[in-house]
Amino acid sequence: MTHEQETRRLSIGTVPVPRWLETRALRGGAARTRHLAEPPPGSGLRAVPGDAGLPLVGHGLEWMRYGPRFERARVTRYGPVSWMKAFGVKMAVVGGADATQAVLTNKDKAFSQAGWNLFLDPFFKRGLLMLDDEHLQHRRIMQQAFTRPRLAGYAEVAGRVVRAGLADLPDRFTVHPAMARLTMGIGSQVFMASSIDTNEPVLRAFRAAVDGTTALARFSVPGGKWQAGSRGRRKLEEYFTAALPGKRNSAGNDLFSVLASAQDEDGQRFTDTEVVDHMIFLMVAALDTSATTATAAMYHLARRPEWQERARAESVALGPAPDLDGLDRLTTLDLVVKESLRLVAPVPTFVRRTVRDVDLTGYHVPAGTTTIVMPAANHYDPAYWHDPDAFDPDRFAEPRREDRAHRFAFVPFGGGAHKCIGMVLGFLEVKTILHELLLRHRWRLPEGYRMRWDWSNTPSPAGGLPVHLDRI
Repeated sequence: MTHEQETRRLSIGTVPVPRWLETRALRGGAARTRHLAEPPPGSGLRAVPGDAGLPLVGHGLEWMRYGPRFERARVTRYGPVSWMKAFGVKMAVVGGADATQAVLTNKDKAFSQAGWNLFLDPFFKRGLLMLDDEHLQHRRIMQQAFTRPRLAGYAEVAGRVVRAGLADLPDRFTVHPAMARLTMGIGSQVFMASSIDTNEPVLRAFRAAVDGTTALARFSVPGGKWQAGSRGRRKLEEYFTAALPGKRNSAGNDLFSVLASAQDEDGQRFTDTEVVDHMIFLMVAALDTSATTATAAMYHLARRPEWQERARAESVALGPAPDLDGLDRLTTLDLVVKESLRLVAPVPTFVRRTVRDVDLTGYHVPAGTTTIVMPAANHYDPAYWHDPDAFDPDRFAEPRREDRAHRFAFVPFGGGAHKCIGMVLGFLEVKTILHELLLRHRWRLPEGYRMRWDWSNTPSPAGGLPVHLDRI
């Protein structure tokens, strides 16, 4: 059974979805094709095809339910550039490596990061990902927190947290909540040098802010996700602002202390507000994505025990408590994590907004258009990937290296100047978790288990992914 066939039950989270929505979303339905805007006469450009979707909600429900399958269906039906309506906004949707490259490299500076405001503002405003003109300067300062020596220190801290967190796992447990708790624990220590128990209110506020990003009602409704997310953002600001003076005067190695004191070669430092904004954003950029990737990798290793044993052999040879150089030698886990990132991109969309009319690979996209890049359309493209629905980590190994077929065929961390600054930290975090698990346990799925991913927020398995553990 393929990865795609295993994700075919009808609901969004716990909300049932009528079967006709599947037909509409994945097989075209009866939607009438229209154009986003007519191109200028004589330009030779094509109009962007698409459709608005359902009244009021557009294609938002289908998108949240089917995720990559919906995105692939859009590309199959309309081509690499199309449009739809979701979350109350008309948006261009981009799939395919060439169009993705044009948007993410942004050579003509036609695509602004302000597109992220639709989802992340006001909850994660002014994070590095959302900056345009100031981005390069901020990235140069922030890079001081991600040097090789810093990463080595983070790896050592992550290892301690993981070993403590895996010490007493039950024989049957639910993976995703455990991975989320574990990555939160790592984040508490690496980011703030304090325990997860101390930071429990902060982490609850963070979770509320994350949930607020996908609120269908994007205004304050009593008891709604948007209101709770706004309240969570305020609590995060209060926490980091109160802690900042101590971090400014600290010689600590946690990320908060480093950002508070970091400066570029010209002596430029972050203001207090900038440190707070970056810390809040780095939490969402690191914690949920790592939990998703670790969960996806555990699922596939449970389905494919030969890969689990191959990875375990390398981990046993390396031994417990490896340093950063040791983690680099776990080449099988490198392949497994990359393939897990391909099949389940932890950041399922990259968002931009056009600042002027754009020729996007021959399509006319007007100024002011929210533009959504969909990694899954590239990650499953048979033009670049053999049997793309299959779990096949060796596709990333020499001599195959299918990821080299096109620079933008594999984009789990984005691309261009805004490529994720913390991708190495996230990678070492996931490898640390998997390595320590492999040393302690074999794991398997319950009989008859079928995976279904919930795409209504960051990807997570419906039901959390139950597994059985066999202690080694």
